[in-house]
Amino acid sequence: MGKLTRAVALATVLAAGAFGVQAAFGANSNVSSTSFSLFPNASFVNCMRKNASTTPTATATVQRGAQNDTLTLKLAGFKPNLGFDLFTVQRSNQLASGTPNPNFTTFGMAWYQSDVETNSSGAATVTVKSILLDQIFGFDPDVSLAPTNTFHVGFWFDSVAEAQPCSPTTLAPTPFNGEHHAGPVAFITRPNSKTALGPLCTAPVKSGSTFTCKP
Repeated sequence: MGKLTRAVALATVLAAGAFGVQAAFGANSNVSSTSFSLFPNASFVNCMRKNASTTPTATATVQRGAQNDTLTLKLAGFKPNLGFDLFTVQRSNQLASGTPNPNFTTFGMAWYQSDVETNSSGAATVTVKSILLDQIFGFDPDVSLAPTNTFHVGFWFDSVAEAQPCSPTTLAPTPFNGEHHAGPVAFITRPNSKTALGPLCTAPVKSGSTFTCKP
């Protein structure tokens, strides 16, 4: 094979590889919908499960819209009449593998999205309309906070008392409800193992060694 032929072949391989990465990491920002699971805070599962043989589950589907998006959250297998508070947040306290993030400090930027309450059967369905896929962000120039994305979805116990039986130590309240006196996180999404971004980003773009989201 001559030098020119080898060069053309190499260029073809590199181009194909670049296309594969682009396709794999969602250069298309027009994904019409996405579905994903939320995962429990393992320490508090027994304070949420309907009974000893039932595992509580939480799934979300987000449909892209022209002016805003629609997120539908569905809970099943929970205790009846249990209250939660739904947020989108900057960071998850879980790794992609499901283990606790040893470097976790805070959830970062957080947006209050909805209240959630299970019915008498231990199920719930909540719908939120907002800017969600690929573009959700907040900023605060008063404290020099640049635009910050909140690509993770989680919900917190509305009451510290509902989670306390699952903790051997006294729980401190968290700010994740309207009274800023919520319990711990109950369920939350995990980052993508390759991009480290939350599931509300459907169009990750690699920039150096990290990924950002194409708005």
